[in-house]
Amino acid sequence: MNAPKEQVIKMYAAREEIYPREIAGRYARLRWLFVWLTQLAFYCTPWLQWNGRQALLFDLGTRKFYIFGLVLWPQDFIYLALLLIICAYLLFLATAIAGRVWCGFACPQTVYTEIFLWIERKIEGKRSARIALDRQPASLRKFGKKSAKHAAWLAVALWTGFTFVGYFTPIKSLMGEVVTLSFGPWEWFWVVFYSFATYGNAGWMREQVCKYMCPYARFQSSMFDRDTLIITYDSARGEPRSPLSKNGNGDGGSCIDCSLCVQVCPTGIDIRNGLQYECIGCASCIDACNTVMDKTGQARGLIRYSTERAMDEHLTPTEIRRRTTRPRVQIYTAVLGLIVLAAGTSLYLRTPLKLDVIRDRGSMGREVEDGMIENVYRLQIMNTSEQAHVYKITVGGLDTLSVADADTVRVAATETRAYPVRLRVAHGAGHSGSNKINVTLTAVDEPSLQVKESAVFIVPH
Repeated sequence: MNAPKEQVIKMYAAREEIYPREIAGRYARLRWLFVWLTQLAFYCTPWLQWNGRQALLFDLGTRKFYIFGLVLWPQDFIYLALLLIICAYLLFLATAIAGRVWCGFACPQTVYTEIFLWIERKIEGKRSARIALDRQPASLRKFGKKSAKHAAWLAVALWTGFTFVGYFTPIKSLMGEVVTLSFGPWEWFWVVFYSFATYGNAGWMREQVCKYMCPYARFQSSMFDRDTLIITYDSARGEPRSPLSKNGNGDGGSCIDCSLCVQVCPTGIDIRNGLQYECIGCASCIDACNTVMDKTGQARGLIRYSTERAMDEHLTPTEIRRRTTRPRVQIYTAVLGLIVLAAGTSLYLRTPLKLDVIRDRGSMGREVEDGMIENVYRLQIMNTSEQAHVYKITVGGLDTLSVADADTVRVAATETRAYPVRLRVAHGAGHSGSNKINVTLTAVDEPSLQVKESAVFIVPH
């Protein structure tokens, strides 16, 4: 009796190279509009100036974040948390309404893949030429084209890495360091790391990032419902497929099985198989199908943005739009609005001055000349504005409480200064032990700029 053959089960499928075909159409133009908008913002913003400094700079060395006219310090971390929450809710809202619209049009992976594909097409040619080039044996011509393509990719990646670091190190000084090759170790690391990530993700891995590395593709379905706009294939109209079928001619459906929708897909899926997690919502298949429908004299929309409910119940575009404002979307919008309002109000009311009063614990309170009782403090003053101020120190809470030293202090713009002060009261003021007092800082040139902090004054027994 023959032994059964061993069955080999492969746990990993080798990647099949995808050659996305270029397509023109409404959504292709929209996608390129987002490419231009996002990259102009990314590459140009670090060069903008504000009050003699870089407009947007996250200076980790001095622990200051400059955002145009706003200067944030580590104590303002709550605003970063609020910003992340706002971005998350914006993503939830956009996904609930229009599915993976972020992935298809504005995600950095999509944007840089689009740029790298454009470079590839310009150097190696259209889809058929690229396929033929890869199948050719090694030659000087093939080596030249591949070298030129990768050189262009590396140039874009290096400029991207340099710009990224320019958000954390002043980009003008960084440019000077490029000329003299005097980067610090961290600048070198992050320029190379971010350049390599851009080159690898957009040039080599491409759809692998969206299909296997990005967690958003895995949990996006939890934010979908039957009224979420997704890219759909109208199987009732398209089936059965026939290369010779035309609308109103024979028993075939509208789909002529040209496979253009597959050829233009950056992740290589067939949208006619239904909604798949690999679909990034770029709508390239819609542009391709509409082009074919125009050529065959049929109505557009065989592949289109629609919803599960609309496909099942044959809703009109007006009915689809009406269901956009469903309770789920209203809740997301309301919560998002409240968070934005709270963050905006907090920023508007934020006082660009912070004060900590730290009592000298080495002295519990001592008697000095004239029978006065003295406590020593350190005022930790943080001027978070971009204007230098002279502040007047006033104290209260105990009769005869006064400042024994100079009662004014100058703090430069965006500076933290430790200022020692001695506070005194007459003998007999207050009670033995701890007495609550308050210290107030007021800008001499701007009286509305004021902050008050509580402290403790020790009267010895």
